[in-house]
Amino acid sequence: MHLRPVPPPEAPFEYSLRDATAADLPYIREIYNYYVANSTVTFDEDAMTLAEWRDKCAYLERLGMPFIVAESPAGQLLGYALVSPWKQKKAYRFTVENSIYLGAASTGKGLGRVLLAELIARSKAAGLKEIIAVIADQGADASIKLHHDFGFEEIGRMGKVGFKFERWLGTVLMQKSLK
Repeated sequence: MHLRPVPPPEAPFEYSLRDATAADLPYIREIYNYYVANSTVTFDEDAMTLAEWRDKCAYLERLGMPFIVAESPAGQLLGYALVSPWKQKKAYRFTVENSIYLGAASTGKGLGRVLLAELIARSKAAGLKEIIAVIADQGADASIKLHHDFGFEEIGRMGKVGFKFERWLGTVLMQKSLK
């Protein structure tokens, strides 16, 4: 009989959620720019600067849009979630697009699910009515499943609307009504 050693239990994954602050922006930039450089989950090809993140944060704050972070007990930023206006025309003011990004060490632990639940709750509290998710049609199956699990419905697809890493990419559009 061959016995395998039993691995020690993993330490619990601990975090707290709070509003994003200006002090978080260098870490948010680092998380986001990793995805810009290494994946097709964002169609951005150029890293965002700290100044661009400051402008975005100030804009979302002026609009009263939720922008939250997950932080470890040691103060490390683990991920973030936000909503931003879907379109700039005033009639769209109650419709937002969501974004959730996790640090590499935080993936696969359920944090995206927690961030999305909190983002939905805060969006409802802010008086928003519709959330749109624009998800890459390649390499983002987990994101599509996550949104589906939260009641987002696929409302359409757009093929070959982005070109990154020398290949054409499309998007899956998903929508959730906040009733």
